[in-house]
Amino acid sequence: MVDAAAQPLLFSLLASGFGVAFLHAILPTHWLPFVLVGRAQRWRVGMTMTAVVVAGLAHIVSTALVGGLIALAGLALEGWISGLLPWLSAALLFAFGLFYLIRAAVRRPALAGGPDFETPEPGVPDRTAFLGLIVLMAVSPGEVLLPLYLSSADQGLAALGALTVAFAAGTILGMGLFTALARAGASILKLERWARFEGAVLGVALIGVGLLVATRVH
Repeated sequence: MVDAAAQPLLFSLLASGFGVAFLHAILPTHWLPFVLVGRAQRWRVGMTMTAVVVAGLAHIVSTALVGGLIALAGLALEGWISGLLPWLSAALLFAFGLFYLIRAAVRRPALAGGPDFETPEPGVPDRTAFLGLIVLMAVSPGEVLLPLYLSSADQGLAALGALTVAFAAGTILGMGLFTALARAGASILKLERWARFEGAVLGVALIGVGLLVATRVH
């Protein structure tokens, strides 16, 4: 049960979680493979979007598993040192925020946001291509989302579940939107220009959430 006094913080974390997840989905690694594979396999829109949704859910499930372990570790430490968890959460959020700001300042994202994604050769079975996209997202948990699990660890399982739903909604909405735009003929290069700002935006957002958590510490 979520304490009434903690509800404003929880709602803020859920809103921040949705926003950060959506911004994180701007990375071409979250939508470019679906565009390329969909074209190579000659998938219809429905098939491509089904792959986006299933792979996005796999991405969030793996993120939730790692985030749950982090939350459990934080709660165990909280049992030993009372009042430490909020400060740990704020410090971790600050650290991640600074990391993304520094990374955004020193380097620009690659054209495909990471490894080059080549269009698969014709003849790849649809099942293989579909499962490949799911595995691609499942083995790469969203590290930028993990500090928010620690921030809400003391709010209970219901809060962690709600945060996971917010992550899933933001991630799948972002992945679906950018996949649809690219598939519909929007310039991929133009969309990828937004990716260069992703690190800075995420950094500022995480530091802002860290400030919110720190100011709630009594």
